[in-house]
Amino acid sequence: MTTDQRTITNPATLHDPAPFGYSHAVSAPGELVFIGGQYASDATGAPVPGDFAAQVDLAFDRLRSALEGVGLGYEHVVRLGTFIVDHDLDKLEILGKALHARFGDRLPAQTLSGVASLALPGMLFEVDAVAVR
Repeated sequence: MTTDQRTITNPATLHDPAPFGYSHAVSAPGELVFIGGQYASDATGAPVPGDFAAQVDLAFDRLRSALEGVGLGYEHVVRLGTFIVDHDLDKLEILGKALHARFGDRLPAQTLSGVASLALPGMLFEVDAVAVR
């Protein structure tokens, strides 16, 4: 791209991400849409307390909102990046159930990273995505 041809979308249904240094969704010329990391957040972007399973569910709700903001849905997602604080097999099982509930048997490619911490205290899970129009 010789000029800035990106389209930045920050749906009103999600918190304003600018103070945190990112955008919820960025579309570039062509078919790819990049969704920034989504987590269990309130309207201000503060992490919502809860156990790991509750945070996973809310993060995927936020991902759906970001996708809907650019006219897409889970069916358009081709890749996920998932980040789990203090990853273990119990958390992997919870994530697997959440993925199947949303994607069925048509699972996107995924890279899971176990991490010591995420951007804000209290965050236990984060997911980003690449979708295709």
